[in-house]
Amino acid sequence: MEITLDNKNGKLWDISPVAAGISWKTVRIGAGATFEFTLVAGGIYQDKGFVINNGDIIRVTEGKEQVFYGYVFEISEGMDEAVKVKAYDQIRYLQANDTYVFKNTTADQVIKKIANDFKLKVGTLPAAGYTIPSMVEDNKKLLDTIYKALDLTLIHSGRNFVFYDDFGKLTIRNVVDWKLDFVVGDDSLMTDYDYKRSIDGETYNKVKIVQNNKKKGNRKVFIAQDSANIAKWGLLQLYQVADEKLNEAQINQSLTQLAKLHNREMRSLSVEAIGDIRVRAGCSIPIFIERLKLNVYFLVDEVSHSWNGSDHKMKLKLVVF
Repeated sequence: MEITLDNKNGKLWDISPVAAGISWKTVRIGAGATFEFTLVAGGIYQDKGFVINNGDIIRVTEGKEQVFYGYVFEISEGMDEAVKVKAYDQIRYLQANDTYVFKNTTADQVIKKIANDFKLKVGTLPAAGYTIPSMVEDNKKLLDTIYKALDLTLIHSGRNFVFYDDFGKLTIRNVVDWKLDFVVGDDSLMTDYDYKRSIDGETYNKVKIVQNNKKKGNRKVFIAQDSANIAKWGLLQLYQVADEKLNEAQINQSLTQLAKLHNREMRSLSVEAIGDIRVRAGCSIPIFIERLKLNVYFLVDEVSHSWNGSDHKMKLKLVVF
């Protein structure tokens, strides 16, 4: 692994030989990637020209793999002279709040608009495939606004996009197109696991959508339910209010998508394994565990990589998609 520090003063520093306690974490929803390490005393500190400041650029590569591109946000040090550094990718800047009003727009256009306003770099942003009639986000976190656009796309079109920073460029990618070609499981990288089946989170066997008509003073109710699963689990209802501008066909499509997404047990799996740098949140990976009769792709919801010398480990939180 090569870790490069760019002081933005025209000089690059290879800090790989003096970095220890290295970790890299990515999550699928809610935050960007973090990269943390400790600079040990001596070595590079003997060069009077070396300095590290907040805002400096950190680039991380492993062979031909581009791992992380981000910015220093935290530096801490004590009497032992070791310096702990934390860096985030561009998504950290989307923690800011602002107000946006969108009409007849797509999720990729939402991202482009916000990125342009906040001077962030974008990469591959394929057409999301669903036009959002209207979306008003008043004093909302930029990242939440983007996720809302992606959620609406998933609900109405069934297309599930992952939003992430791809080595310095904001990107979206359809999860069905991001599958790794190696197996984690029995006799293949895995060292431990914890498997869970649950109806306690995002499981619903009845979906109810209402649409208010302010002009006529009435409302329409749309329902999809699974009687067999209601008998099995009890009634678990998801209730939503539809935009007045949506027609019945659009609402019924949303009803079908929501039922498809939520009317099932949610299966999650935590795995500890030998590390592979290609694994990051948003991709999917085949898991084979004979004892659980598992031989299926899981979506990587969160992954933490850690290095101790040449020893590379990873902890994965996985969900079925």
